[in-house]
Amino acid sequence: MKVTIYGSGYVGLVTGACLAQVGNDVLCVDVDERKINMLLNGEIPIHEPGLDNMVKENIAAGRLNFTLSAEEGVRHGLFQFIAVGTPPDEDGSADLRYVLTVARSIAEHMDSYRIVVDKSTVPVGTADKVRAAMQAVLEARSVSIEFDVVSNPEFLKEGAAIEDFMKPDRIVIGADNPRTTELVRELYAPFNRSRDRLVVMDIRSAELTKYAANAMLATKISFMNELANMAELLGADIEKVRIGIGSDPRIGYHFIYPGCGYGGSCFPKDVQALERTAREIGYKAELLSAVEAVNYRQKEKPFAKLQKHYGSKLEGKTIALWGLAFKPNTDDMREASSRTLMEMLWQQGCKVQAFDPVAMEECTRIYGERADLTLCKTAEDALNGADCLAIVTEWQQFRSPNFDAIKTKLKDPVIVDGRNLYSPEQMAKKGITYYAIGRGC
Repeated sequence: MKVTIYGSGYVGLVTGACLAQVGNDVLCVDVDERKINMLLNGEIPIHEPGLDNMVKENIAAGRLNFTLSAEEGVRHGLFQFIAVGTPPDEDGSADLRYVLTVARSIAEHMDSYRIVVDKSTVPVGTADKVRAAMQAVLEARSVSIEFDVVSNPEFLKEGAAIEDFMKPDRIVIGADNPRTTELVRELYAPFNRSRDRLVVMDIRSAELTKYAANAMLATKISFMNELANMAELLGADIEKVRIGIGSDPRIGYHFIYPGCGYGGSCFPKDVQALERTAREIGYKAELLSAVEAVNYRQKEKPFAKLQKHYGSKLEGKTIALWGLAFKPNTDDMREASSRTLMEMLWQQGCKVQAFDPVAMEECTRIYGERADLTLCKTAEDALNGADCLAIVTEWQQFRSPNFDAIKTKLKDPVIVDGRNLYSPEQMAKKGITYYAIGRGC
């Protein structure tokens, strides 16, 4: 099947590569000439395990191509996927300008039936706005061409996006035309073979499903962080509590790990956008507001622990920082806890020596060259001359380090662990002062 995808960012590129992988003819459209040239040369602008090989393989096979031309994109595919960004506006709502710009471009160039698929994360009612925008352009052209709008939200985890797309838990389709539903079902048939994963519903329900899923997961994280903060004051160990409640199948172990807050491109903006939607319809979503407030506060926990340890002597300290990305297996630093910690340390006159396996270039892009920031080649290098160590990303290589070397290299044998990677008992035996989240320290 012929598929056009507008936007070659995280969602668009993964979607395009995976649809091409099963034999479809995919054309990705983007307005960023530099990005298109990179992709045509087999260079991937984002870090996602397995994506670079998949893109190169499908470019070589002729199933995946890239262009700057919206007109070419409209001519190419029956399916017109909109996968552009929906950044938060100043009031917290999702900014739909890029989605609607693509919709108008499709209407400007289409000459026969098209299925427009909203893949971007968008508020409830966006399909209606897309339809109205396209209809206005067609009327201005004095033509009558049939089209359908479908909501097909993505549920891709950064770091595991290929697996999520190729072996999905569910494929949500919001449509109001049975014929369109069957065409979309045919497109997704290769990912739906062992059992029926298609969940078909009305468009507005599909749009809400995406926000509801992310808000639920964010709520679990903030709830556990709230409990972790209570555990510290009560002298309880949140890790033992986590095991105690996670063993209940009604709760489960997913997303109940306490830490220094969630980040990334989805949870923060989606919770904020859903809360904004509630306000627009006159509903006070107090739980969503609390989820966001708890997460904001939680990102400050590592700094608070450093300040508690050093008191007025924090100024002038050099902090070794392990982890920059908001989570492992990605270079994404959007809303990352590392940014909150670094910026608070800089305000106090501290220096940071940081290491991350893949996010160093992204850190440089965000902050540039700074006298109070050193990006180190290895985790061990970050320890050299540092006063203490802070950890904010749970990369696998940080899970079992040489604690004797850490103790030797640091001026003070202090670890502030924002992800609860180590045992307080083991740290005590090593003679390391250990500050974790919700573990009585």
